[in-house]
Amino acid sequence: MDSYSLKPFPLIVSRPLPSPDHLWQSCPAAMRVVETLQSAGFETFFAGGWVRDLLLNRASKDIDIASRARPDQVEALFPRTHAIGKAFGVIQVVQNDEVFEVATFRRDLAYQDGRRPEGYEPSSPEEDASRRDFTINGLFLDPLSGELRDYVNGVSDIQSGIIRAIGDPALRFQEDHLRMLRAVRFASVLGFDIETASRQAILEKAPLLNKVSAERVRVEFVRLLTESPKAGDGVQLLHDCGLLTHILPELLDCIDCTQPPEFHPEGDVWTHTLMMLNELTDPSPELALSVLLHDIGKPATRTEEAGRIGFQGHAQVGAELAEAWLRRMKFSKKQIRTVTGLVHRHMDMMNVPKMRKATLRKIVSRDVFEDELELHRVDCLCSNGIKESRGILLQARREFEADAALPDPWIGGRDLLDLGLPPGPEIGKWKHLAYEQQLEGVFPDKAALLEWVKKKRV
Repeated sequence: MDSYSLKPFPLIVSRPLPSPDHLWQSCPAAMRVVETLQSAGFETFFAGGWVRDLLLNRASKDIDIASRARPDQVEALFPRTHAIGKAFGVIQVVQNDEVFEVATFRRDLAYQDGRRPEGYEPSSPEEDASRRDFTINGLFLDPLSGELRDYVNGVSDIQSGIIRAIGDPALRFQEDHLRMLRAVRFASVLGFDIETASRQAILEKAPLLNKVSAERVRVEFVRLLTESPKAGDGVQLLHDCGLLTHILPELLDCIDCTQPPEFHPEGDVWTHTLMMLNELTDPSPELALSVLLHDIGKPATRTEEAGRIGFQGHAQVGAELAEAWLRRMKFSKKQIRTVTGLVHRHMDMMNVPKMRKATLRKIVSRDVFEDELELHRVDCLCSNGIKESRGILLQARREFEADAALPDPWIGGRDLLDLGLPPGPEIGKWKHLAYEQQLEGVFPDKAALLEWVKKKRV
């Protein structure tokens, strides 16, 4: 434990909180776990992020429970438990098919890997609070009595909108390097500020993020993009704190990458991208990532001749850069395929007014159409404001929604071989052309379409 000394904050903080009766109604399984532990003589609280969100009147997914009970004692009290995390004083308790983590009040032993302590020693609630990451996460609530315990001035920081590391911020970030990224995520999601000492420590320790696994960084980064009310501001904060260069350095090339003002009066590629992120509301991870990466190919393709700025082929280059980064961050194959596809196709939207009916039908029938449409909407909103393509696509969807699924092709490879086409690429080409004609409704049936193929080949 570091030299941080607990300040004499009152143990019980008067604050309007839900009554125990209300908590019994809203989270009965968790209340039953606390009741069981307290009835056995173990001081037990709801802890951490759930208490923070309760004070902020925000929905929270998981209720963490902290108790004086040791892991073996917790296991003895409940018929269904899992020992995952037992080495660190944590037991999973299954109550009414819900799973709750019950952690023993503890003092962490030394951290060696920048991620987790070597072990723990049982301790008091005060010491348990002092070893947590941020003051807003160091709160305990006794749900049976309604008493809120605050040993780290977390309530005051919640009221002030402050993210503050508990104790020495440099030590907190040295212990677990991911806490730096978590600080920025909390600030972005909650709309809080990072206090000066904690922010300075992040700037100094930022290179340590390179030691954190790609999977852990990915989870925090995606949460920032999808949960923040203004994700663009969150990305800017990552840059200001020196972290973005250790997550997505390719994006920094977008800073000062100027664009033609007639199409992009908002400014450079960086400004355009952050503005788009700020316009998203509850996006899917794939949409948020696509917006983030959609113009990442512009710096590498930028040309300027006679005062004219161009980015020829930037969508293709951007898709390649996006794929390389997504692989590096260990995203799933499906996510990589979806995001790179959205990035690669995002410029196709400017050609929508010239597209044939069959092409429009393919676009609106894609399972990623909603994300494509939203990507295009915010792209236009944060540039020249042209909305013509969006209107055409919405109209096309209305026309096709009665027949949402594309029909099976009338003509397959065997049909074309029977017509005398040689095996190889030409088969694929004529299958594509025939299917487009079918979707356009030019021919009434397969026989008429086959006759068209025959004549076209002569």
